[in-house]
Amino acid sequence: MEMQKSTVVFLRLMVICFLSMGQPGIAGAAQAKSEGEAGAVEQGKFILHKFEQPIGSETYEIRHTGDSLAVTMEFKFTDRGQDVPLSASFRGSSDLTPQAFEIKGKTARPVSIDESVTIESGKLHLRTRDKQTEAALPSGPFFTIAGYAPTTMQMLMVRYWAAHGSPAELPTLPTGSVKIEPRGKDSVHVGDKDEQLDRYTIEGLIWGRETLWFDAQRNLIAAITTDAEFDHFEAIREGYENLLGDLVGKAGRDGMAALAEVSKGISGSRSTNLAIVGATLIDGTGTAPISDSAVVIQKGRIVAAGPRNKVRIPRHSHIVQGSGKTILPGLWDMHAHFEQVEWGPIYLAAGVTTVRDCGNEFEFITAVRDAVAQGRGLGPRLLLAGVVDGSGPLGLGVERVDTPEQARDWVDRYHAAGFQQMKIYSSVKLEELKAVADEAHRLGMTVTGHVPEGLTAFQTVEAGQDQINHVHYIMDIMHDPFPKEMSRPDRMKAVAALDLDSDSAKKALTFLKEHHTIVDPTMALFELFTATTAKPPASFEPGVNKIAPELAEQLTDVEPPNDRSALMEKVFQKELGAVGALHRAGIPVVAGTDQAVPGHSLHREIELYVQAGFSPMEAIQAATIVPARAMGLEKESGTIEKGKRGDLILIDGDPLTDIRNTRNVEYVFTNGVMYHTPELWQSVGFKP
Repeated sequence: MEMQKSTVVFLRLMVICFLSMGQPGIAGAAQAKSEGEAGAVEQGKFILHKFEQPIGSETYEIRHTGDSLAVTMEFKFTDRGQDVPLSASFRGSSDLTPQAFEIKGKTARPVSIDESVTIESGKLHLRTRDKQTEAALPSGPFFTIAGYAPTTMQMLMVRYWAAHGSPAELPTLPTGSVKIEPRGKDSVHVGDKDEQLDRYTIEGLIWGRETLWFDAQRNLIAAITTDAEFDHFEAIREGYENLLGDLVGKAGRDGMAALAEVSKGISGSRSTNLAIVGATLIDGTGTAPISDSAVVIQKGRIVAAGPRNKVRIPRHSHIVQGSGKTILPGLWDMHAHFEQVEWGPIYLAAGVTTVRDCGNEFEFITAVRDAVAQGRGLGPRLLLAGVVDGSGPLGLGVERVDTPEQARDWVDRYHAAGFQQMKIYSSVKLEELKAVADEAHRLGMTVTGHVPEGLTAFQTVEAGQDQINHVHYIMDIMHDPFPKEMSRPDRMKAVAALDLDSDSAKKALTFLKEHHTIVDPTMALFELFTATTAKPPASFEPGVNKIAPELAEQLTDVEPPNDRSALMEKVFQKELGAVGALHRAGIPVVAGTDQAVPGHSLHREIELYVQAGFSPMEAIQAATIVPARAMGLEKESGTIEKGKRGDLILIDGDPLTDIRNTRNVEYVFTNGVMYHTPELWQSVGFKP
């Protein structure tokens, strides 16, 4: 018996050694121990980051349990004062064929998970919370995993994939499938030595691509991904933290290169001369539409626009027939967080040709911006607002401005990198905010952002903040007095009861008007917070029926109505009334989404503006010329006029009779290229 036991142990160790040589395997750099010894086959720790800021850690341990390998994982981070704990366990055979998997906890501040998979006697048992089902096992290789976290599960999945023939597509349980692609090698310097890391991308766990790196021993070194609320998220093995910024930039460049390859298969035209003829032209200036129009674009610039019988169309132009359709200026999203490269084709598919990114990772967003500008990627023009924050429990990112000197240094760095604005986040103190604004204005930049904790919009605007993100900061100064120390429910009740015709509300509007403050309300995002089973997201945002499967659950899993949801609805309606009041007071309102439902929410945003009292033309202008003016670019963009950028869209239907027709984008024109939008949607897993 002892001889047989030793033979089994020897064979197990041979399998482990094989998997670790040339294949991502179990052993990695850890020392395997015999079955008779206590201890783990492998242990590891990853430092978890959000926007490159360390916020927690993940530990894992792999042990023998009888004839199986058992893996336990503990994953926890704290994001802006909220704990996000997650635990998971996995059991598999020596070649990692799954036997059992369980995951429970949270994958982001608002997202919970509780699932398990068990394989017994050839039967598959699935559990999601209290719901249990049975299903047939896949006929070929498969793996068990549920989302981007814990990172260890992604490491095990890639090891399994490589040890089982590297299939083009790997089914995953409880749902979905993934594509794993080797993307090359990267040289890095760690401590006093150089290493070669193997780079992979994974598609299918989140919406879009994740980028992972493995070392020569096939240990996962880093994962650059996004979490369940679309935010940048990174896990990096302990001891490799100095590589983080460089790997973030590499992930952005590699993602854009992959999309550039995808774009070659998207039909359209890259002709030097393009002419759209026969459509109704709404040029965005506010003048009456022109039926049977012609617009000519030459080398990415508009050279003529007007009635068809008055526009000369150059010979050898690529002609686009627009009869029965409408031409509009390319749309702007003035509150974007372009945190993964897939936003590029999605924005274009929705007709968005310019976005203002309101805070991102420096290395990532500059790499993406430059790739688009140089024709090496697929996406809209990017205008950048550099985010800064102060230290504190609500702090975000790594760009800290705890002194006026730090404030000026960060403004200088962003300005040198070509950013147009500064973005204030929630923990900046008043003195530092003023220092940011003074330095930004000296350099010709403007300042947008939140109203930090403990301050009011009166204070931040007087300190030099030019623009405000999110309408709820406006609500605070419309209520006078608004106690600083107030519970969230009481605060919501106060907003719901706010009189928009009160003296305090009028005072706030007068103040904002006198200071030329610009507001992006992000109403489409706030409307999502009102969704319940009685008011499902699809009832007001049809785009959720077309999103990628990886997004569907987190955007459509809502609770039954309750007292709190009723209050949320009242607050939302009051905020919508405030947007109308801002507009009537002559305060510029610019359309922005803060992500919400990718691609679709900008259209919902301007639909809500019409509900708030904008005319359809004014709502369109809130996503075209008004943003262009806000960014000082009205001479080159925002309307369809001779000499401006050739950014425009061709849609079905008339948006002036029904604003919902802006959703029907058939072609988008930008940077001298015409794209057919159904293929853009499909390129990143959406339905057209």
